[in-house]
Amino acid sequence: MSETHDATREYTVTFAVLLILLGVTVGVSYLNLGWFNAFIAVGIAATKMTLIAMFFMHARSARRMTLVVVFAGLFWLGILFTLGLSDYLTRWSLPSPDVWTGQPRP
Repeated sequence: MSETHDATREYTVTFAVLLILLGVTVGVSYLNLGWFNAFIAVGIAATKMTLIAMFFMHARSARRMTLVVVFAGLFWLGILFTLGLSDYLTRWSLPSPDVWTGQPRP
């Protein structure tokens, strides 16, 4: 019976922390931090993802093969972020679209 009580308390605390992080996400979205807003939002999302995986998906008490799958997914996510950021961060080097069409700007 005490295990159920401990699990209920653990889930409740995790849920409360997730709600607090949701409020922080909404609050930060109203701040004008320039390009730093995206990094803060991704950091908060990664924290929420970690809490959900560790407590609700029971990854911290999982077997080794489950942990291998979790880390493979995180590795793949890292690859996607790297490729996406490499594209996004080099967009400044592209000419404006009017150069491609050959028509002057109005």
